[in-house]
Amino acid sequence: MNDVYKKYLFAKHIFVSEKSAGEEKNQLAVLFSLANLFNIKIVKGRKLVREEMIRFASECLGENVPEPFYKGFPQSVLKLTKEKLLLDQLIHYVTTYGFGNFSEAGHSLFEEIFERAAFNENSDIREFSVVTEEEAAEILGEMVNNLLAGTRPLSEEQYTLVREAISDYDISVRNVASKNTCVKLLIDMRDLRFTDFLVMSDVIKLIDEMNYGLYENTDIKKLNFRNQDRRFITAVIDKLFTEGKCDIRNCFEKKKIWNGLLHHIHYKAKSEEAQSFVNAMRGKGNRSVFSDFERAMTERNIRSAVQILKSGKGSASVLRNLNYIISRCTSEEELQFVLDCIDTKNNIVLIQLLLQYARYKEGRGPRTFGFTKYNMMKFHTETEKELAHRKSDITAKQAEYIAEKIGIILKKNLSGKLGKVYIDPDMKNYALPIQETASQGGLGVLTRGSRIRIPETKKIRAFTYWEKVDDIDLSCFGLEESGNRREFSWRTMAENQSEAITYSGDETSGYKGGSEYFDIDIEEFRKLYPEARYIVLCDNVFSGTAFGKCFCKAGYMTRDINDSGAIYEPKTVKSAFMINCDSTFAYLYGIDLDKNELVWLNMARNGSMAVAGDTDMSFLIDYFHVTDTINMHSFFEMMATEVVDDISAADVVVTDKNTECAENVEIIREYDIEKITALMNN
Repeated sequence: MNDVYKKYLFAKHIFVSEKSAGEEKNQLAVLFSLANLFNIKIVKGRKLVREEMIRFASECLGENVPEPFYKGFPQSVLKLTKEKLLLDQLIHYVTTYGFGNFSEAGHSLFEEIFERAAFNENSDIREFSVVTEEEAAEILGEMVNNLLAGTRPLSEEQYTLVREAISDYDISVRNVASKNTCVKLLIDMRDLRFTDFLVMSDVIKLIDEMNYGLYENTDIKKLNFRNQDRRFITAVIDKLFTEGKCDIRNCFEKKKIWNGLLHHIHYKAKSEEAQSFVNAMRGKGNRSVFSDFERAMTERNIRSAVQILKSGKGSASVLRNLNYIISRCTSEEELQFVLDCIDTKNNIVLIQLLLQYARYKEGRGPRTFGFTKYNMMKFHTETEKELAHRKSDITAKQAEYIAEKIGIILKKNLSGKLGKVYIDPDMKNYALPIQETASQGGLGVLTRGSRIRIPETKKIRAFTYWEKVDDIDLSCFGLEESGNRREFSWRTMAENQSEAITYSGDETSGYKGGSEYFDIDIEEFRKLYPEARYIVLCDNVFSGTAFGKCFCKAGYMTRDINDSGAIYEPKTVKSAFMINCDSTFAYLYGIDLDKNELVWLNMARNGSMAVAGDTDMSFLIDYFHVTDTINMHSFFEMMATEVVDDISAADVVVTDKNTECAENVEIIREYDIEKITALMNN
């Protein structure tokens, strides 16, 4: 079975056995090794365990990790003076960037030899199941259709799984709810059956994706497609005409782009409807929904504007333009009319807006907007000119009222979808998967905004390791609620090494294997830096190569304050994930210092930034509050016919704990993103 599937299932605590039961002679030895090396306990399918699973677990958890600059980290680092720390790094920089010697990973000249005590820390047991290839294929089929039920675009890892599984296992696709996902599948597989889930206006999404993915061009107005791609686009357009899926009013919104596209592919109409469409795109006038909507808004006819938008594009479109519409309302009656029109069934849009309005800040300061483009996060802060001309402000009272209204609609949409549900109280810490497009995937990765309790007896050991590029930097920032920050990185740590935060040194010659670490003792950090409320961990490629063109893993361990054993102990690894985005910068996770909780950020940021500390980070604070508004506990509470306290009485159990239930009881865990996605879009 393809490693893509096995690694995806490993993150769900599932091994795949590629031999039949009873063929492995050393089952007990394998079971012992998995437990001894990785704290993996096989709770189902023990007879299917195979020796190769040890190697595979090692690959996923990171058994052979390169040594950092300071081999005796963290103890040896704390013994060095600031002068020696600085001199160590300066000599290393001269060797690499001065003399161009990148042949071997650099190490300290002043570090004393440090002998480690044997590993003796307590670490959590990981419960795994083992399934056959046939069972794995069935599980993958259900996962694929659950992912495709989501209206939000997929992350790169999820998309790769979907695309390859459809091809390899001939999965019958029930629906593709996300237009972005559908056009990517259509491009990659060149299977015109995916047009069943598209309409004519979606062709512009197709062109945009092809232009970027195949030609690395972000300007859709400057097309230079090859002939085979022109023929493919023509076939898609013709099929949509044949199926009667020409939503011409929506096509008017991109009239100029359509005009350029039709000219570029030398399109020749094959029917009267097609010719009429071509004439409309090339002619004068614009009959789009948004042009009529804007006309009504200009005339201050709010009711007419909302009705035009709702009838032409649906309630979800009203929601997406809510700030603009409400800022023009002149009476309570108009406001109430607008809110009465948002009877959408799109729960994802409702949840996104609930989060937005629950955290709405009234005021005239510049706003920072985050959005996803080509599976990377982009951020834009209003300029002075934009701020001066802003016309879509609403009051905090209006935002509160809107959030309340959205909550009522959401509860009505979800109510009674499940039977009796047991919900672990700790599920309040987990966020819903509504914006995972720019995320990396792997073991222990959770949805953005999810929280994990850090035991008071433990510290966090952040790590990154890499190959096929010289210099990747792991950086740490203390962040205040105001947005002010303090940098802990390769350029500041010679002055800041302490028991509170310790750095393993800046490795700049890691092409054959490099690594960097931060140890963070939360209690000591709070004492030393009381102004900080959060910590943010970032990874960036100083060499300038995109993560996707090298090998890089990142994650974290929970270690005893006085740790033992090797720097990298797989037993203590809570998360280890590939960073493979098409950029040089990624936010990894944060720490809420007040609550002793790790908070998932996990997003690739668009751009080619070589230094992490050169960008504003205040916008990240909102991600630390996601679960305050809605979380997995409140979501399943809305969906339950009845919430029960007794697990044995439940039809569905939602928990992050190891538990045993009857076979007919569905268990949903924090990492079951596919199941949760399908439920949100049900």
